[in-house]
Amino acid sequence: MRASFWFGWILSLQMALFWLWGVPSAAAFTPEQQLVLQAWRTINQAYYDNSFNHQNWWEVRDRTLKQQIPNEEAAYTTITKMIATLDEPFTRLLRPEQYRSLQVNTAGELSGVGLQIGVKAGSDAIEVIAPIAGSPAAQAGILPHDIIVQIDATPTSELTLDTAAVKMRGATGTNVSLMVQTADNSPREVILVRQKIELNPVTAELHTENGRKIGYLRLAQFSAKAAQELADKIDRFKQQGVVGYVLDLRNNPGGLVQSGVEIARQWLNEGTIVYTVDRRGAIDAIDATGTALTDAPLAILVNEGTASASEILAGALQDNGRATLVGTKTFGKGLIQSLFDLPNGSGLAITVAKYETPNHHDIHKLGITPDRVIPTPPISIAAAATDKDTQYLAAVKELGVGS
Repeated sequence: MRASFWFGWILSLQMALFWLWGVPSAAAFTPEQQLVLQAWRTINQAYYDNSFNHQNWWEVRDRTLKQQIPNEEAAYTTITKMIATLDEPFTRLLRPEQYRSLQVNTAGELSGVGLQIGVKAGSDAIEVIAPIAGSPAAQAGILPHDIIVQIDATPTSELTLDTAAVKMRGATGTNVSLMVQTADNSPREVILVRQKIELNPVTAELHTENGRKIGYLRLAQFSAKAAQELADKIDRFKQQGVVGYVLDLRNNPGGLVQSGVEIARQWLNEGTIVYTVDRRGAIDAIDATGTALTDAPLAILVNEGTASASEILAGALQDNGRATLVGTKTFGKGLIQSLFDLPNGSGLAITVAKYETPNHHDIHKLGITPDRVIPTPPISIAAAATDKDTQYLAAVKELGVGS
């Protein structure tokens, strides 16, 4: 009996040692493999789809680490290929220059042509979400849903979303050639001169309609500065005696989700702003905090370029009955990304959750339908909120002060 016990114990010890020796320790990996492993681990912990596109994510790890990864560039390529198996365009590797560029963008300034881009649903095409007001792209007439076919001599079919963005940015005064295709038209070449893009997130104008004061607010992007700037403008309008507001979210491609939540709280005293649904199916409600800045009537302008955080804000105010939405159906991006640092200055943008409006509408690839659908041909930024802007006139009428 004793001999049998010792034999079994020794056999178990041998098996345990074999298992430990068969699994490389973290120290056994090269720096390049450790970079890949860190990316895999971060996605494993954060990605919103715990089926990882219906594949065994551990097998992906083992298969990936068996590849030759001789240098940092090979590590980036390996991570990109690993992420591609998820078949979801918003989760992506950000190389150091891309990561810095994205951080600068959300901070509110960059140098380039002024295009917000995404991946067209159902394809790999690079699609325009919206041009930034006053940018070279906007002045050239590039519109939401245009397809960027080529950047300089490179077809965009060979580029990732972030690589395409980096190629369009550059030193002020330099040129970039875009091949742009609008629906039902042949591609056209557009030569743009890069400029410093001032991302002033809020434009405010005091309008008088039928003898009553209206506060017109155009929100271009949800940057880190947006909520405070909007609060300052609302406070100034209150002092000027406005009786209603028009909030223009047309061609606003989103930005920081937290900024969208903060702005929703400026208009809502109570109610849910948005629900987030994580990888476990757990639903978390983000609510108003009783800090609304005004209870004056509000109409919101939206269109096909209204996306992401803009849709969170529009959906929150529509479902809570706080605002009337006017315009055309929104873009339909209902996934939330967070940024994660990697070594060497690189990073990951990972889809960590999807969101639903307060009435539990999942808008991803569906968009939000306005209360009043008012189609309108594209107009210039200069014509926005004028007598030529039929959507704006309809919004004013919803406030009860229009003709």
